[in-house]
Amino acid sequence: MRHDLPAVVLDLSATGIGIVRSLAEQGIKVYAFDTETKKKIGKTRYASCGVCPNPVSEEEKLIEHLTRLGQTFEEKAVLYAGSDDYVRFISKYRDQLSLNYLFLLPDHSLIEAVLDKRLTYDLSVKYNVPCPKTFLIDDEDHLERIVSEVMFPCILKPVISSNFRNRIDHHLYRKAILVENPVQLREEYLFYSRFGELMIQEVIPGEEASIYSVKTLFDEEMNLIGLWMNQKLHQFPPDFGSTAMALSIRDEDVINMAVPFLRNIKLKGLSIAEFKRDERDGKLKFIEINPRIGLTQRLSIACGVNLAYLNYLLVTGQNPSPVTKQTEGIKWVYLVRDFLSFRQNKKNGKMTITEWIKSLSGHKVEALFSWKDPLPFIRSFVSHIRYLWTRK
Repeated sequence: MRHDLPAVVLDLSATGIGIVRSLAEQGIKVYAFDTETKKKIGKTRYASCGVCPNPVSEEEKLIEHLTRLGQTFEEKAVLYAGSDDYVRFISKYRDQLSLNYLFLLPDHSLIEAVLDKRLTYDLSVKYNVPCPKTFLIDDEDHLERIVSEVMFPCILKPVISSNFRNRIDHHLYRKAILVENPVQLREEYLFYSRFGELMIQEVIPGEEASIYSVKTLFDEEMNLIGLWMNQKLHQFPPDFGSTAMALSIRDEDVINMAVPFLRNIKLKGLSIAEFKRDERDGKLKFIEINPRIGLTQRLSIACGVNLAYLNYLLVTGQNPSPVTKQTEGIKWVYLVRDFLSFRQNKKNGKMTITEWIKSLSGHKVEALFSWKDPLPFIRSFVSHIRYLWTRK
């Protein structure tokens, strides 16, 4: 296999570091960039790391940065995005970036659709994929007209998470807001609508372990090149947060819902499709899609389906053989987030210290920790604790 083409990874969160290590361990030269604060925390010895302009507020500067970098390579480099902001940026400027970089993305209209929860909801309805009952809110008057139709509790969430996150102070940002009654709904809407468009969604009953993510890589013709999946065990914040602990597991019901849906919408390249099993009827409900590699990339390697590396082989024209069988029963843990999740669950009477320690048993990989590269783990741990203290 040819490994001499460099890779450029935009993102130095745990997701980006997972991509970097996946490629560097194959002998590929990796360059990784993120905004200054994130670069300070995520800098890794597995890559040549640097600061880059913000993909949302400094688009032109970022294009210039990547163009200058790309011109230093003898051949095109493989470009990766570790966050939705970078995905949208690469997709928007794909024509310019393709002069110096190799990447595989679906049409820009589809990228916008899967990053906009209103349009994603429309896609799920169009292709008859079960999903939570959803209300789109135009304005305060519209909220008053539909509030009588809303079943409580419900969740209030941003239509475009990345845009919302970039406009609001990080102390106030929440992925989803649990709302217990109409009075709270009005209050939360009035406060959060200043930062972006919002929608109301039915709460799907079930524990965190009812949530499944299917990770895929499709080629230009929508042939499946890589597939694996995991079950979410813990998340932070609890109830509506990002994965803190996951388990490598294969569930054919989830795969048989995800793969045809992704093929129907022609989501070539990398993607994550998330579903939750409704405890009321045992049926799967579609949650969201992200057109990129996910946070649990380190588990991808451990279970035998290295999507980052398969993508490298695919876009460099090396025709990788499909890999769709995975090793089950391996846990992935983002230790600092899992600890913070435990603290909150313990406070709410949902978990004991014994239960948490027991959950850490078994064959597992850590999101960031590596004996060969310990500093990203240490810096991330300190950053999370400092954030928690500041929020307190």
